Amino acid sequence: MNDLDHLVIVGASLAGVRAAEAARSEGFTGSITLIGDEVHLPYDRPSLSKEFLEPQGETGAILLSSHDSLRDLDITLALGETAIRLDGDRQVVVTDRGGYAFSSLVIATGSSPIMLPGAENLDGVHVVRTLEDARAVRSALDRGGDVVVIGGGFIGAEVASAARKRGLTVSIVEAAEVPLVRAVGADMGVVLSSLHAKFGTELLCGTGVVGFEGKDHVEAVVLSDGRRIPADLVVAGVGSRPAAGWLADSGVTVDNGVVCDEYLQTSLPNVYAAGDVASWHNSLFDRRMRIEHFMAAAEQGARAARNAVTREAPEPYVTVPYFWSDWYGSRIQFVGITTEDYEVVSGGLGEGHFVVLFRSDETLVGALTLNGQRHIMKYRRMVEQKKSYAEALDFAATRKAAVVAN
Repeated sequence: MNDLDHLVIVGASLAGVRAAEAARSEGFTGSITLIGDEVHLPYDRPSLSKEFLEPQGETGAILLSSHDSLRDLDITLALGETAIRLDGDRQVVVTDRGGYAFSSLVIATGSSPIMLPGAENLDGVHVVRTLEDARAVRSALDRGGDVVVIGGGFIGAEVASAARKRGLTVSIVEAAEVPLVRAVGADMGVVLSSLHAKFGTELLCGTGVVGFEGKDHVEAVVLSDGRRIPADLVVAGVGSRPAAGWLADSGVTVDNGVVCDEYLQTSLPNVYAAGDVASWHNSLFDRRMRIEHFMAAAEQGARAARNAVTREAPEPYVTVPYFWSDWYGSRIQFVGITTEDYEVVSGGLGEGHFVVLFRSDETLVGALTLNGQRHIMKYRRMVEQKKSYAEALDFAATRKAAVVAN
């Protein structure tokens, strides 16, 4: 390495931090600059809609690294700076405070929540993306009142769960007829969403939001079917978009994320991407994926940085998608991909626990569990190893027999 070697990482969240750490562990001795648009040290985002919102949850951020650790790795922090442009020809990242020339770049800017039109000037309408967002939502939950969650996805369900634990009245408004179809399929979306009614949350599907009432603070949400839902707090969880607008005219191809090959390399040879913003070819399933989950961000950040600083021997990033979500004291976990060909192999869909397996032809490709923590990682390994569906059924039968024996 020489003095001109400079790895710049844009995005100081999980993928960015793991990228910086991995570059050093790979033996990179050049300069590393980690740019983040928040002033906080990098912190864990998934917990913001989970433990952080719980009535007795910790109110501090879970840091991904400390000042001392980052200083020991000789990583320069550029916090509170927003990347506004990438000059691909000159190899410079331009921020609102200056410019950073690089020899290699990792883009880890994540995704941005979709905002609700018509609520820009109303207090009491929030998203959950940053630490400040979560603090505002938690304060509102602690004050009490009627809660309306817009969007029946995982973040919305986690907010609803935290509100119901405080005894608050909660309504979830979902534009689709069934929530979570893209995540777990229509049938399992119905099954998981039944937890809302069980714990006293009203779920309103097949209707959208057309407006809000209130002069300074939100008072009600108006639905497309004419209903008016009283609201002291509104939390929008209607999805997110890759934070890639700053890459316009950079030479980096963007199509529902930063388009990467299997090595997480973009259309520019020395520029890589990781985390929510990356859309890469996952050779395990022979398809392009963009995954907005914790484990993928950590793994991708590390792999992108290693490939960026050791370009002579890149390794592909191959993974089995994995995510989890906590609702009303239960844990939902999913690995792999969904198909219409599935089977319940443990518990029951109307019970407090179950394991569902998904198959493609004769191969196991996915698994969904409710309170099945002892099962899920074994199935993830089986999907990764492309085990047959018959082997998965044998394993399920063995686990079931062991439970009965005990």
